[in-house]
Amino acid sequence: MHRVLMVCLLFEIVSCKPPETKKQIVSIQSNNIELSEINENKAYSIDSLKLGINFKPKGNYNSIKNGVTIDKTYFKRLYESNSNKSIDSVSQYLYSKLLNDIMPHWYGTPWDFNGHTNIPNEGEIACGYFVSTTLKHLGFNLNRYRMAQQAGLNEAKTLQNKSELKIFSNLIFSKLKNKLNEVYDDGIYFVGLDNHVGYLLIKDEELYFLHSSYYDNKVMIELAETSPCFGSGIYVFAEITSNKELIRKWIFNEELVVSTS
Repeated sequence: MHRVLMVCLLFEIVSCKPPETKKQIVSIQSNNIELSEINENKAYSIDSLKLGINFKPKGNYNSIKNGVTIDKTYFKRLYESNSNKSIDSVSQYLYSKLLNDIMPHWYGTPWDFNGHTNIPNEGEIACGYFVSTTLKHLGFNLNRYRMAQQAGLNEAKTLQNKSELKIFSNLIFSKLKNKLNEVYDDGIYFVGLDNHVGYLLIKDEELYFLHSSYYDNKVMIELAETSPCFGSGIYVFAEITSNKELIRKWIFNEELVVSTS
């Protein structure tokens, strides 16, 4: 009990802090992963066709953002006539819009601990800013600066009530994966780790990590199981595409109040 409390307190303080060196022998006991002298050029091959998402940017990014605003008007009208249908439709819309339209423009954007660019592949982006900026561009009404400057737990609480968050600690990856597949369906989730944040994509019971990587120095998608950045003593998850209250706030453009405590 005291161990969990100490980890939670540490998690509230530390966010998006990279290790002092990347070329080191890493032993991640919490994930039962041992990575010896990790090769910086190691690539993780993901089949985009099998995954069913787009990896290459298409269209004009500003047009994509403007289109989200227009689409929101349609979903608001639909909500007024059929709220359940609107919620379900927006859930699918946010999933596809983030993965297929917004995210491809961000892949390859350089990581920097102080990065906060608002334009994909122009400047650098830190892990917290990557999440808050893409959520804002997806149409959520939030202060991307204030959210990015919070610890991972507070970022999660900004998206979902604390009582509804899923928090796991001291689990090997296989057990974490099993637990997530027990409580979650396919979709996109926010994940906060000891010193990092990003998105978790669950697809056909496989876990994918989308984040601004301090190890590979860029925004990327990779298998969570083999990601050098996914090891953590604690994991905090908040629903995004399956979060009905969050979706309702998106439809009506309600401000997401950033949790700071």
